[in-house]
Order: sequence, then C-alpha cells, then structure tokens
Amino acid sequence: MTTEVRFTVRQSESLVFEAIRVNRNWYLIFKRLFDIIISILILPFLLVLMAAIAIAIRIDSPGSPIFVQERIGKDGRRFRMYKFRTMRHDHDPRLDRDFMQAFVVGQNVINDQNHNGAYFKPTKDENVTRLGRVLRKTSLDETPQIFNIIKGEMSLIGPRPNLPWEVEKYQDWHYERLAVLPGITGLAQVQGRSCISFDHIVRFDIEYIQNLSLKNDLRILWKTVATVLGGTGAG
Repeated sequence: MTTEVRFTVRQSESLVFEAIRVNRNWYLIFKRLFDIIISILILPFLLVLMAAIAIAIRIDSPGSPIFVQERIGKDGRRFRMYKFRTMRHDHDPRLDRDFMQAFVVGQNVINDQNHNGAYFKPTKDENVTRLGRVLRKTSLDETPQIFNIIKGEMSLIGPRPNLPWEVEKYQDWHYERLAVLPGITGLAQVQGRSCISFDHIVRFDIEYIQNLSLKNDLRILWKTVATVLGGTGAG
C-alpha cells in the first residue's frame, strides 16, 4: 500500500512537471511568433529611423555608425550584437574591461551624498559623443538589435546579454539568466535600468524566467515604452 501511494505521488509530480514543460514549450513558440510579427510590422518604420540615425552619427563624429560586439546569449552561445555607435570612434572598449568585471562582482559602488550608493556603468562622459548621449537617453542605440531578433539570437523581452569577460566573473547562480534568449529590454530594465547592482539585475532576470508568460512580456514591453518616453534610468 505504501509503495502504491509513493508511486502515485511520484507519478503526480511527474505529470505536473510535464505540464510545466509543455506549457513552457508552447509559450516559447508563441513568443518567437510574437517577436517575428512585431519585428516585421515595425521594420519599415525602423529602417527609415535607423537610416536617419546612421547619417546623423556620421555627421556628428567620424567612424562607422554601427557598433558590433560579441555577446553571450542563451545557453552560453556567442553571437554578434548590433548597436549604434555612441562612443568616440577611437575608443577601445577593452579599456572598460576591468570596470565591467568589477560591476559584475559588485565593486563599482559610489557612496556619497549625491549618489546614495548607486551603481554606475563604466563609460566616462568624455568618451560618449554628443549624439551618443541622446541615443542612450532614448535607448535608440539599441534599435539595430531588431536584426538580432529576426536572426533568432535575441528576443524583444529577456535578460540583457553580457560580454564574454563579464560572464567570466559570474557566480554560479548568475548563469541561470542564460536559460532564455537575451532581450532588447527586460524586467530589470523597467525596474531600475542602469542604476542598480548586477546582483539585483540577475534577481530580476531570474524572476522573469520563473514567471514566463506572454502577459508578463506585454507588461514589460508597455513599461519599457513608458520608461523610454519618460527618460528614467537611462544612461
């Protein structure tokens, strides 16, 4: 009798986990369709906008308007992510390596009366172009990632992809954020954007992964629009 009860419990648990797996698979299918449909619908508008931004970047500073950088995506796969260049053309991104790694391990905190212990990204103001500041403030520098979405390397919603040398400094629990496709925006970005610690970012990312649903994706997308239009937390 005891054996039958235990078997029934295990069988019940197995059915629950199978249901979760099936629901997750359906969600991922609908999410991919959602990404493709939205991308196709907004692509004509974005192409015109991106062409204008590219011309403005070339007028504002020398160098290519597009910045391509290797990032770590789902399950640790590497891919080339596209952005509009917001830095001086002669800036070497490798110079930010130590700062980025320190940010991941939680060492980049400024404790004073003006910043109240806020965390900051490594970019110095003198390295960012005039137009780059506007693009970052409005998040328009991320628009070329629409092509990463079409290629299936990214999604509209998901954890922001890190650089390889940032991932080198991950703690074990940080790797959980690599369980899904990275996104242009995510739960962490609408909560605090660039003004929170990396550990807090990862906790938001894991919370998102644990509660995957199209409803949450739509909520984050709506909050992203509101956050970008309000200019809060961008930088």
